[in-house]
Amino acid sequence: MPLPRWSLFFLPLLFGACKTKPVQEHHADSDPYLYLEEVEGEKALNFARKENQKSFDHFKSLPQFPVIESEVRKIILAKDRVPGVSLKKGELFNFWQDEKHVRGVWRKTSIANYKTADPQWDVILDLDELAKKENENWVWKGAYTLPPKHEKAIVYLSRGGKDATVVREFDLVKKEFVADGFYLKEAKNNISWKDENTVLVGTNFGKDSLTDSGYPRITKVWKRGTPLEQAEIAFEAEQTDMSAYSYTIFNPEGKYVIHTRRIAFYESQDWYEDDSGKEILLPMPDDAEFNGVFKAHFLFILRSDLKGFKKGSLVALPLKNINDGEKAVDSLQLIFAPTDKKFINYVSTSKNYLFIQALDNVLAKFIKVEFKEPNVWTQTPVSLGAAEGMAHITSTEDEHDTYLAQYVDFFTPPSIYIGDAGDSKNQFEKIKQAPERFNAAGLKTERFEAISADGTKIPYFVVGKKDLKMNGKNPTLLYGYGGFEVAMQPTYLSVIGKAWLERGGVYVLANLRGGGEFGPDWHQSVLKENRYKVYQDFIAIAEDLIQKQITSPQHLGIKGGSNGGLLVGATFTLRPELFKAVLCQVPLLDMIRYHKLLAGASWMAEYGSPDDPKMREAILKYSPYQRVKKDTVYPEVFFMTSTKDDRVHPGHARKMVAKMKDQGHNIYYYENIEGGHAGSANLEQSILWTSLEFTYLWDKLGYFKSKVQ
Repeated sequence: MPLPRWSLFFLPLLFGACKTKPVQEHHADSDPYLYLEEVEGEKALNFARKENQKSFDHFKSLPQFPVIESEVRKIILAKDRVPGVSLKKGELFNFWQDEKHVRGVWRKTSIANYKTADPQWDVILDLDELAKKENENWVWKGAYTLPPKHEKAIVYLSRGGKDATVVREFDLVKKEFVADGFYLKEAKNNISWKDENTVLVGTNFGKDSLTDSGYPRITKVWKRGTPLEQAEIAFEAEQTDMSAYSYTIFNPEGKYVIHTRRIAFYESQDWYEDDSGKEILLPMPDDAEFNGVFKAHFLFILRSDLKGFKKGSLVALPLKNINDGEKAVDSLQLIFAPTDKKFINYVSTSKNYLFIQALDNVLAKFIKVEFKEPNVWTQTPVSLGAAEGMAHITSTEDEHDTYLAQYVDFFTPPSIYIGDAGDSKNQFEKIKQAPERFNAAGLKTERFEAISADGTKIPYFVVGKKDLKMNGKNPTLLYGYGGFEVAMQPTYLSVIGKAWLERGGVYVLANLRGGGEFGPDWHQSVLKENRYKVYQDFIAIAEDLIQKQITSPQHLGIKGGSNGGLLVGATFTLRPELFKAVLCQVPLLDMIRYHKLLAGASWMAEYGSPDDPKMREAILKYSPYQRVKKDTVYPEVFFMTSTKDDRVHPGHARKMVAKMKDQGHNIYYYENIEGGHAGSANLEQSILWTSLEFTYLWDKLGYFKSKVQ
C-alpha cells in the first residue's frame, strides 16, 4: 500500500447481476491455511517453491515466453535509457541499474555533463560491490542528505526489498560509510538530520515502542558519539495510532523541526518545535494534511471544508499566528481552490517559488506560485508538452530556483526539462528525451465514461489500434487501483506498447473512486462501509467495454496490485463470468485478518475494522478469501506476490491459492522469494515478473503473433 503524502453492505442491490449465495461467518481459528502466514516458515516456503515450479514449467514451455522475455529484456536493460535525476546542490543525482549493476549504483554528474550524449558519472556508492563485500542481499531504498552542503547522507538499505531497512551514515566526499556514524539495525525506521551531529530517529526501541501498525511510536533525539539507548525522547504517539515521526525541514529562512502524530491514514496532528525547544501544536483539523513550510507559512491541504475554504484547497497558516490556538484558523490564507475537475496532487518548493502539481480532468499540470507580503499568493499556470499529456515537476531545491520537469503521455517517452522559476516567461530547455520503445504510429487513445450502479460516471482511458474492429474479439487488459487517494494517470507504455499494443491488444486505465483523480470526495465516497462501490465502478467499466464490443468476457483480463490486488480479487469473485484472465499481484485478500498482518492495522481508515460487527458484515460481502466457492467457475487466476513483502503479507496470496486449489480450481502462482512490495528487487527479477505477466495474458486472451509487422 502507498504511505501517506508526507493513503459494502448490501449485496443484492449493489451487484445486481451477480448470482451469489450468502457468505457464512468466517472464523480465523478454523482456517486450515494459517500456516501459510508464517512468512519464512519452512512449510510455507516449500508451498511457494512448489507452486512456482509448476507455473514456470507451464509458462516457460509456451512459445510466446522466449519472444516476450527477449522484448522485455531489451527494453528494461536498454543502454540508451534516460537516467532519472534529482537536483542536489546544483548537481544531478541518479540511482542506476543495468546488466553490470543489477543491484545498482548511486552516482552524480553536472547539469552540463548530463546534457551531453554520453554523460560521465561519478559513482558514489556501488551496491553490487557492497553486497558482495558484506555478503548481504542489499536493495536500495534511498538516501537523505544534509542541507545545505549535502556532504553527509543517511542511506537506507533493505534486505531483499522489504520496507524494513538498515540505516547507515555515509560521507559523500570520502565516498564511504562514516566509521562509528549513525547506524540503525533493521526495522521500519524513520530518521532525519537535525544538524550535522544530531538526528531525530524513530525505530524499534524495544518493548512498547511500536504502534499496533508496526511503525515507530516514539521518536528520540540522538547525538553523535552517544549510545542510542541514551537518546532522549522527543515525541510519543499512542499505541493505537499509525505512527510517530520527527523531522527537520531546511529552507533559506532556517530550519523547522516538526513532530507528527499520525493517528490514522488520513488523520494527523503536527507540532512545531521552536528554537527554545517548545513544541507547539499547529491548530488545524486532524484531517488537514501538512505539506511543508514556505516563507514562514505552514502549508496544509484540506480534506474537509474549513472557515469558508473548500475541501481540497491548499491554505497557508502564518508562523506568527500559531500561538493563537483555535483563532489561528482565522488567519489562514488561500493559495489554491479546487474546481469541479481540477484538484491538487502535491506541492514542492524552490527558494522563492511554490509549485502546485494539479490534476486537471485527470491529466497532470503544474502551477507556479509567488508570495508577496502580507498575504498575496499569485498563481501562474506553466505550460509544458501537449494538452492531453502529463507535465510534472520532478525535482526542486530550496537553496535555489532551478527545477526539473518532465512531460510524458501514453505514446511519448519521458522528456526531461530544466527551468528557472524566476523566469517570467517560464521557458524550458529540454535536456533529455528517451527513445521510443514501440511503434505508436497506428495507435490511438480515447476517453469514455461508464455509469456505475449508483449513477456515478466513472472515466477511463482506452488505448488501442486506430482501426480497432468493434467485434468483441480484441484482447483487452483493464487496469485499476481505486484507493488511498492514488490517481491513475497516463504514462509512457513502453513494455505494454511492445508486448501488448503492437500485437493488437487493448489497454484500459480506470479512474475509479477511491483514487485522487477528483479530490477528497472522490476518495471519501468509497471508504469503509461504502467500499463495495469501487468494485461496482470496475465492473461497470468491464460491462461498458463489452457493451461497446471493444472486447468480450472471453478476451477481457484485469490486473491490479496491492489495494489493486484486492480490487481484482473482489471483482473476479463477485462477477467471474466477466473475465478470462486475472493478474492479482501483492494482494490483500483475507479482509477479516488483514488488520492483524504486518502493516494492515494502518489501513483501517480505508477499509474499516473487521472487529466492528457492522464493518465485519460489510467486509464479508466482498472479501475475496471468504467469498471464493467450490461450485463457482472462475477464470484461471494468476496470483503473484513476494516473500519479502513486509507491507502486504504474502499470506494473503498463499492462502487464497491453497484454498482455491483445494476447491478444485485451476490457478497459477508465482512468489518471488525476494522483491518486497514492489514484487521485484532487481532488474533480472523485473524481467521475469513482466515476462510471466504477458505470457499469461496472451495464453488466456488471444492469438499471439510472434512477429509484429
